Amino acid sequence: MGFTKLLRKIATGSSELNATDSSKPINITAKLSSITVRHQGKPVVIERNQDTHAKINDLFAKTSRPCPPFCVQPMTIAPNVDTIGELEMLDCLQQADNQKATDESILIIDSRIKEWVEKGTIPSAKHIPWTSLVISDDNTLNDVMALLKQSFGVKIAESTNAGEMSAAFEQGNISEKLDFSKAKTLVLFCNGSWCGQTPEAIQALLALSYPADKLKYFRDGMQGWLSLGLTTVTSQSKKSSKTEPACKLITK
Repeated sequence: MGFTKLLRKIATGSSELNATDSSKPINITAKLSSITVRHQGKPVVIERNQDTHAKINDLFAKTSRPCPPFCVQPMTIAPNVDTIGELEMLDCLQQADNQKATDESILIIDSRIKEWVEKGTIPSAKHIPWTSLVISDDNTLNDVMALLKQSFGVKIAESTNAGEMSAAFEQGNISEKLDFSKAKTLVLFCNGSWCGQTPEAIQALLALSYPADKLKYFRDGMQGWLSLGLTTVTSQSKKSSKTEPACKLITK
């Protein structure tokens, strides 16, 4: 069947198509059926739901939420920060999973707050809420610096005290106190194109002089992931049910 005829049958709800449709595999691409990554030390197969009658999880079925705060995010979140799609995310997941313990250069980050993550996330993603990257009364610059050093591979200039770091940040010179040469490429996501959690996280990182070309924005997030029937994991189980669907790095 030609591609144009196939699209016409889909558009018209052809009974012929519906009759044969369920017997065919639901691949990710014509040449890719699944990938396997490790989540909490155990392998998880990421694939699409094979049930042709499956529908998106109710959590993401809503089309309209009050804005603000649930406003549509731009495709380009900041200059030189790449926006990626599901196939690029899958490639990122594979690259991150294949890294040696001494060369963890890619980190997949679920930047949502805990309540959302507990409902399901992309396998192998690390939960680092956007609030942990934004400086506030409850989250000091020292707290953020510790996170950058321990989780992101950022080096802090020796003999730099808290006062000097704070002064450098206020003056816009914090990059002089930080070494990003070994910093990881961060691939961040949240709930989707209406979610501001990852944009907030990215803007916070840019304010700390994190290199824009080491930041990737998966804009479609969980809503896009679920709409394609891709596998998720929850804190209760290693892999979600099939009805509940988690990067080729883009170079310049």
